This record gives sequence, C-alpha cells and structure tokens, in this order.
Amino acid sequence: MSTFQNTTSSSLIFLLTGVPGLEAFHTWISVPFCFLYATALSGNSLILFAIVTQPSLHEPMYYFLSMLSTTDLGLSISTLVTMMGIFWFNARKISFNACLSQMFFIQLFTVMESSVLLAMAFDRFVAISNPLRYATILTDSRIAQIGVAIVIRGTLTLTPMVALLKRLSYCRSRVLHHSYCFHPDVMKLSCTDTRINSAVGLTALITTAGIDSVFIILSYVLIIKTVLSIASPEERKRAFSTCISHMGAVAVFYIPLISLSFVHRFGKRAPPYVHTLIANAYLLIPPVMNPIIYSVKTKQIRRAVLKVLHATAAKN
Repeated sequence: MSTFQNTTSSSLIFLLTGVPGLEAFHTWISVPFCFLYATALSGNSLILFAIVTQPSLHEPMYYFLSMLSTTDLGLSISTLVTMMGIFWFNARKISFNACLSQMFFIQLFTVMESSVLLAMAFDRFVAISNPLRYATILTDSRIAQIGVAIVIRGTLTLTPMVALLKRLSYCRSRVLHHSYCFHPDVMKLSCTDTRINSAVGLTALITTAGIDSVFIILSYVLIIKTVLSIASPEERKRAFSTCISHMGAVAVFYIPLISLSFVHRFGKRAPPYVHTLIANAYLLIPPVMNPIIYSVKTKQIRRAVLKVLHATAAKN
C-alpha cells in the first residue's frame, strides 16, 4: 500500500476533459472561449491600471474594485492554460501535484472573490448609512488589512481541503470530467474513504461563500432600510444607484454558482457537455462581466478607462 501511495502523490497522471461528445469541434469551441479570456484579461487589467494611475480613483470603493479585478485576473489565468491546451492541442495530461496546485488557486480566487464582494457590501453600507465618517472608518491601512485578511482566510480554509487529497489512493479511472481540476471530480476517482474530504470541502464552502452570502444579504437589508428612511426621493435614488454595480457583480458570481450546484444535483440525465459548459461558464462569467458592469454603470470608472485608452492611443 505504501508503494501505491508514493506513486499516487508523485507520478500519478490525470486526464482532463474538454467538452464531452463534441471533441471534433474543439477548435471551433475554442473561438468563443478565446474571446471570453481576452475580454476578461484585458478588461480587468484596464480597470486595475486605471485605478492605480488615476488619483481621482484612490478611494475605498475603487480600492475594493481593484481587489475584485485582481481576483478575476487570477481566476482567469488559473484555468487558461489547461482549457486552451485541451481545445488547441488536445493536451489532456496533468500531474497530480499540478492538479492540486491548480485546484488550490481556482478555489482560492473564488473564495477571495466572495470575500471581496462582502467587503464591497460593507463599503456601500458605510457610505450610505454613515457618509460623514466613511473616510475615517475605511482608511487606507484598514483596507489593506482587509485585503490581507481575505488572502489569509482563503489560504487557511482551503489548504486542509487540498492537502487531504494526498492521503487518498487512486485506483479507478484517471479521467476527470472538467477542463480543470475540480475538488469533487478528483475525489470521485479515489477508491478509499472520502467522507473526511467531503466534510472538509462542505465546511470550506459553508464558512466562505455560504457565510458571505448571508452577510451580503444582511448588508442590503440594512442599506434598503437606510435608503427608505431618506426623505428626499432624489437622494434615495442617488444613494441606491451607487449599489447597482455591486449588485450586478454579486449576481454574476452567485447565479452561476447556484446553477452549477443545481445541475450537479438534479441534472444527472443532462448530456455531459451541459455539465462541462456550465462549469466553465461558472469560472468565466464573473471575470468577463465585472469589468463590463462597472464600466457601464459607474461613471467614474468609465471616464478613467476612456482616459487611459485615449492616452494610449495618443502615444501610438
């Protein structure tokens, strides 16, 4: 058994899967995915560059937006190599350690995105309910502390979940059902007891996205209560309009997550490619949509991005 365990943790090779049943069309399928990756990488890089270089955006709300763009960039890069490698070169092989590394970073950036969305909800609550103390509550040092706490929280929560996969033996098929390493996917290939792994994975999900979603809802309940107490209809409209972009970001994060959970639980009769496409969309929709939402709905971001683009065009 010890010999098999050594093989498991050092030289085991998994096979990733593109879109089951549509392998002949992988080259064509890669075109929209290529476009989505280009949109995600360029959009988030542009917003991040605009926030860093434009002094008018050096405010708490935009610092949190820069964190969101950073996590979206990390999430896109985490899946880019394996997904496009499968579509373009049929490069399906991935070593066990590389699989664990990819899984860790995908999960880490997902948890960080959830945490940043919660921090942004708190930012909107403070801005609306206590505008006079907004700058003194959310100082630069406090925002930096929140950013560090988000990274530490994700790392401490996910390290046991990923590390526990090393204790398992893998004696079944080596074929994974996604184009990236997905925790439940890897567990299913084990021929040993995975109850501890399942419990740790469920605990990680509940203590991150689960708790975050509850507090985001609570924040908006308090925000709505505060907005409704404002006498002027114009002021109410102005206050609530500052939340529209964040509400869009929350929707594009949680709706694909909930859809993926429903498909895995109730869509067992659905064609395999449906599971794969929804799983890929779950990781790609937030990085693609967040820059679009904030550029369209936030005037300051739109102006800053256009200013950066004009400056770049003038240099060329």
